[in-house]
Amino acid sequence: MLNSTLRPSRWLLVALSVFLLLTGSPARAQKVVLQGFWWDYWNSNYPNGWANYIADLAPRLKAMGIDAVWMPPSIKNGNQGNGYSPFDNYDLGDKYQKGFLPTRLGTKDELLRGVAILHANGIEVVQDIVLNHLDNAGSATGQGGPDPAAWDDYTTSKYKNFRYVSYTKPATDETAANYLARNGRFAKNWQNFNPNPGNNSTSGDWNAVYFGPDVSYYNGSYGLSSNATFNPAQSADYMRNNTRSWLVWYKKQVGFDGVRLDAVKHFPDFAMEDFLYNLQSNAGWANGGATMFAVGEWVGSSTQMDGWVSNVQNRAGTFDFSLRNGIYSIVSGGGNFDLGSLPGYQQGTRTVLLNGQYVHRTVPFVNNHDTFRPTTDASGNYTGWNTGSELAPHIDPFDPRLSAAYAAAMAVDGSPQIFFEDLFNLGNTGKRFSHSPKSSVDLPTRSDLENLIWCHQNLHFKDGAYKVRWQAADHLVIERSTKAIIGINDNYSAWQNSTVSCDFAPGTVLKDYSGANGTATVTVSGSQTVVINTPPCNGTAAGGRRGYSVWAPVNIGTNYVRAAMATTQEWELADDLGDSDARSLQQGGQLPASSTALRTAGRIYSDANKAITYSLFPTDATRSLTVALYNSAGTLVSSQTGTGNLTGTYTPTTAGWITLKAKNASTANPAQRAFVKATYTAPTVVSGSMTARPALATATASPTASAAAKPQAELQLFPNPTTADRIELVLQTTAEQPATLRLFDVTGRLMHQETVRLYRGSNQLHLAPAKAIPAGIYQLSVAEFGLTQKLVIK
Repeated sequence: MLNSTLRPSRWLLVALSVFLLLTGSPARAQKVVLQGFWWDYWNSNYPNGWANYIADLAPRLKAMGIDAVWMPPSIKNGNQGNGYSPFDNYDLGDKYQKGFLPTRLGTKDELLRGVAILHANGIEVVQDIVLNHLDNAGSATGQGGPDPAAWDDYTTSKYKNFRYVSYTKPATDETAANYLARNGRFAKNWQNFNPNPGNNSTSGDWNAVYFGPDVSYYNGSYGLSSNATFNPAQSADYMRNNTRSWLVWYKKQVGFDGVRLDAVKHFPDFAMEDFLYNLQSNAGWANGGATMFAVGEWVGSSTQMDGWVSNVQNRAGTFDFSLRNGIYSIVSGGGNFDLGSLPGYQQGTRTVLLNGQYVHRTVPFVNNHDTFRPTTDASGNYTGWNTGSELAPHIDPFDPRLSAAYAAAMAVDGSPQIFFEDLFNLGNTGKRFSHSPKSSVDLPTRSDLENLIWCHQNLHFKDGAYKVRWQAADHLVIERSTKAIIGINDNYSAWQNSTVSCDFAPGTVLKDYSGANGTATVTVSGSQTVVINTPPCNGTAAGGRRGYSVWAPVNIGTNYVRAAMATTQEWELADDLGDSDARSLQQGGQLPASSTALRTAGRIYSDANKAITYSLFPTDATRSLTVALYNSAGTLVSSQTGTGNLTGTYTPTTAGWITLKAKNASTANPAQRAFVKATYTAPTVVSGSMTARPALATATASPTASAAAKPQAELQLFPNPTTADRIELVLQTTAEQPATLRLFDVTGRLMHQETVRLYRGSNQLHLAPAKAIPAGIYQLSVAEFGLTQKLVIK
């Protein structure tokens, strides 16, 4: 049920926001957030191990002044895709199901290590969370997924039985019988999705089946499966109650610091407010607090975004799509956009007063994975744009006005989001899929953006009140009061020079920290005016700076350094979590009755000479239990035994993996669940390979496999039968190469053909024929691997 703890009234929060905007008071708790991935993110050195890639990149991000990294969705997909086809909420790459173990981010151990390494570098983790839909019901072959009794949504072919492996029910085979008996936590039935008896609607943003199956968070959306053998009773508010519990578990397990919320317009605001409240204030030791970074993706007008922020009681902000429309016009206008009109594009609700602190809620941005979909050649260089799949028009990072766009995004109110492919050049190096994230040669940055981040952080933009000082067609000047003055110029070839008022004291000497004006300085006049000179976008200014200048008092050096952060993570030992399959991490399972057998909770990656504090919380405090730590050699290094809550400390002398285990201390004990928690500090860098997985050889191909070895591949189609607009497949392969997909009818006539690039591991693909494919029986072939499979289109 919805937590009934009293909360601040909505009108008060909105009133405080409006007061802030009218008074121009400084807002704090801003963050510079890097989107730590792109749409089809992949690196051949880190196959299905993106958490390892980001961990290796972390020291460079720290040096730049990045506050937080937005990580992709990390729960198990029905394939090893980019995360936006969620399948099992409680599988973070620790269960062998769907024919593989790691997610695109890696195993659960690698994910938790990646979070801890970011923390050790002083960088927070913003977890992307998909709450509006689930995908790929059924076993690895789709068996058991359909429920014949389901109400048809005309999109998902009734694939609405979601069952998951667990410690007691591993995936011994991929039959419907095995799948439908799996008893992993948070099973879902067709009534949990739109349409259903509790919500017989498929219209409007909340109810339409956009992705399918789309979750229904209404009170009456519950019921039983008609054909599953594991079929526990459901009750009112099933999806909301269980999603709330999962989110609290998720935050405790991973230890993330904030959230990015996908497609929030496609499920009810009341559910989102509930989830945010519980993440912020009802997660026990993992509470994010009222100032927790949270941003929702609402694609719409300023008024619509402000309305959503109000409806969730200012617990989250939104990506400012309204401002982004203006930012896009800077680039697409080719210098003809009225730059002075840009501040009018911003959404209204940008900050809120919380606990005596003004907090930035809005997130200005230039690009993200939904607006930026390039086509590439085999080496990853841009060849064009897949505009048909872009949520909004892209901004080319090679455009000369990119720097002006980012200067605007960082000068206005909000926590600016930096897109990976804008900060880092992936578009013409030939190393999109093969670079080392540690190498500035392999993975070069765009100097202007790196400089803007430095200015934002070390000049403390957001500690100063936001004041627009000059608005002209080619020159916009914004002051962050007594911190910095930012000039923005979208003219390609002409400098812009304007005398503006400011809050700096008379006689203050300012210099341009962009470097565009060289060593020149300006002095604030007795009437508190100053001359702002901003370069054009053609790159002829000193240092090649394009379209911006940043003026602040002289003699300011690097002063913004975020301290290393410890990490706390908690594992739950329960029979309906984890997986006992030999191909899994073999974590989870409750402490068994009449046995002192150890259960593995999980692993941490701790730094040398940094204390680990570990605890065990039993569900039966009367029984004697043991919690123990083992080093990478399997040697017991520390343990605690007793009744009730147990706590111990251990300081390793070398950096590396520590395994946390627990057991009953007596064979007289009954079975029970238990919780194991650890607080520790990871190293800032990891020596040696981040991707060595000797125990996972059956799940993923070794990145060091001989190039002469014959590529192997496996093709899966599901759902099958399907509809012409939902031809989905997974190709799992040991090779990284192009492949041609061909669809033939029963007469052998070619109906559709397209070439795709495959990466090692599982590749989620969606065919989109240009012409309608009629109902019938077809053959899908992948000639490079000699694969064919029958496909039924209905």
